[in-house]
Formats: sequence, C-alpha cells, structure tokens
Amino acid sequence: MCLGIPAKVIQKLSDAEAVVELNGVQYQASLLLVEDVNEEDYVIIHAGFAIQKIDEEEAQITLRLIDEVLNGSAETA
Repeated sequence: MCLGIPAKVIQKLSDAEAVVELNGVQYQASLLLVEDVNEEDYVIIHAGFAIQKIDEEEAQITLRLIDEVLNGSAETA
C-alpha cells in the first residue's frame, strides 16, 4: 500500500523542484508530475514526488486524521 502525505510548498526552487514542509520539517520534492504549483500551495507527496495539488482545507483535514490515527486519539464507534 502507498501513502501520500499533504505538505505545504514553502519555496519553489524551479519548475521541477520545491521545498515542502510537513510538521515543521522541510524536504526537497520533485514537481515533475504536477503542473502549476506555487509557493503556499498544498500537494500530496509520495516517494519524494508531488503527485497531486490539493486545497488547504482538504490538506488540514487529512493531516488531522493522520495525526489521530498515529497518536491513537481517533474516536471509535
């Protein structure tokens, strides 16, 4: 199974590379698979590549859910 994580584009280095941030940690990522990415955008990162652009609300919801699962604070029915 593959997992893509939302990250915020902090600095666009070129049309092909950017610095992204997740939980205060910055990484260099490839933008080769996604068009029209700008600083402050959110992208899904998988294996060092941005694979999709998403809006900030969707990114925050996804990050919150991941945090709940990892920290065991997700509500159970």
